[in-house]
Amino acid sequence: MSEPRKPKKDLQDPGEAQGPEEAQLLGAEGGEAATPSASSRPISLRAAEEALPQKALNKMVANMVRFLLYKYRAKEPTSDAELLHTVLGGNQEYFPVVFRQAVECVLLVFGIDVKQVKNAPIYIMVPSLGLTCDVRQSDGQGLPKAGLLVVVLSLIMQNGDRSPEEEIWGALNKMGVCVWKEHSIFGEPRELLTQVWVREGYLEYRQVPDSDPARFEFLWGPRAFAETSKEKFTEYLLRVNRRTFRSFPLPSAEAVREEKEGS
Repeated sequence: MSEPRKPKKDLQDPGEAQGPEEAQLLGAEGGEAATPSASSRPISLRAAEEALPQKALNKMVANMVRFLLYKYRAKEPTSDAELLHTVLGGNQEYFPVVFRQAVECVLLVFGIDVKQVKNAPIYIMVPSLGLTCDVRQSDGQGLPKAGLLVVVLSLIMQNGDRSPEEEIWGALNKMGVCVWKEHSIFGEPRELLTQVWVREGYLEYRQVPDSDPARFEFLWGPRAFAETSKEKFTEYLLRVNRRTFRSFPLPSAEAVREEKEGS
């Protein structure tokens, strides 16, 4: 049975978001929800956010995102202690709020789940929803793009399993990803969606039957069905909030490469 069309507004209109909520990373194989350990929470998240200037908070979050991406690509775990001392210089007071926003960012923007190892302040990074499009990158240089693929697959599902391309481009444009404009993280969106992910089997891009003039639509590809499921996507949409990658202070591709090269 096709999904109702109304919920697509959740992804298409990020400007209506009411503020940050913690992304709930539940039911993970090999890990639990990623939250800072009790020893690293001396003050409330709200108090920390109010005390720290936004510019300083953005810089801390971007630095932690960059470090988490490096760890993900290196296939290495990290810990409260490493994040605290390497990224924040031992500034324990702001660790919980910075960690929370960084975890939400890598999930929604880059499609990476940060999982806490059971009964330990250790974290591992795994592909969100089982999608391996970034794992298959040969050069290892590009930033993870699975977050955008999750958005596109979600829009298709919420449009009744097929979505006119103009609706996909319109939704991405509202999120700051313009179809004809190079993006710092995702590159050229049209090429990525209509060529790269079609070639890899994550998307189908085809002409609407009997359309004149020709119109095109996106569907899930066979590799998307093989690696994940609509049930997992439904659970994902229920546990993340309506913020999108436009909301986050992101590190540049150059900064991430420097992190990797300097390690």
